[in-house]
Amino acid sequence: MALNWFKKLKNGLSKSASKVDNAISSITGKKTVDKEELDNIEDHLILADLGVEVASRITKRIKEQKFELNEKKEITKLDISETLASEIEKILLPCESNIFDKFKSKPHVILLAGVNGSGKTTTAGKIAEKFRLDNKTVVLAAADTFRAAAVAQLKTWADRTGAKIVSGLDGGDSAAVAYKAVEKAKNENIDIVIIDTAGRLQNKKDLMEELTKTCRVVSKLDPDAPHQKIVVLDGTVGQNAHSQLKIFNDSIGLTGMIITKLDGSAKGGVVVSLAEKFKIPIHAVGVGEGLDDLQDFKAVSFSRALAGLDEL
Repeated sequence: MALNWFKKLKNGLSKSASKVDNAISSITGKKTVDKEELDNIEDHLILADLGVEVASRITKRIKEQKFELNEKKEITKLDISETLASEIEKILLPCESNIFDKFKSKPHVILLAGVNGSGKTTTAGKIAEKFRLDNKTVVLAAADTFRAAAVAQLKTWADRTGAKIVSGLDGGDSAAVAYKAVEKAKNENIDIVIIDTAGRLQNKKDLMEELTKTCRVVSKLDPDAPHQKIVVLDGTVGQNAHSQLKIFNDSIGLTGMIITKLDGSAKGGVVVSLAEKFKIPIHAVGVGEGLDDLQDFKAVSFSRALAGLDEL
């Protein structure tokens, strides 16, 4: 399963990896690297959405590496790819965090936030499936009452995963739906509540107020709830993910992130720049629509896939 997942991840990151590959191809077969080539590497890494700070750090490390090589030995693509993967891993490893670890609370309440189209509802369903496989019971809260399609989609996921669902009236109070879901879980001894929130109201202020209200109302049933507040980010938006994460973090204090839709995107490097800037746990990444296409985030695997390397 792990190997199959790595293959999916590597395939999903192939467009991003090709951008990274462009950054290092110009110096392979050489014994030294001049400033112009280093600048070229840095520019390509920035274009791969790794961000300016990360690109600068990696380029500096590549510059240092050439002094470690035997002067008669040509720089190989593998040399640089391994260095690249190692530097990316250092950034990502502190953010590696399993969302499915043992929980102290019952019910354990997970709130999913994010803009419309980020994949929140699909992610809620996939998380529910993972908990089902771990013999946990789940309630899905359809708190996106402003989008009828979201409620219908979540009901489909509930049917697929054996989860219970709580929904409300179209355009109704989303905080009330979340409250009812947590109340139901407490009364029925259900393990997990996953709250699928709205991604767009009239403006950002309305959306953030809706989220803070939902958190406040749920905390009346458990002062520590929601226990996890996770932003779901669309991997295809690249650097725009930074502003999204910041807005949600400033509003509700995020405990983690999940990045979806990395398959087919050439902007997978944004995961690295998000980790570097925000230092917020990364729980999972998605590379497809299937039930098993959302997997725990592993820094080593992600780093090697992004650098175009095979699994260790």
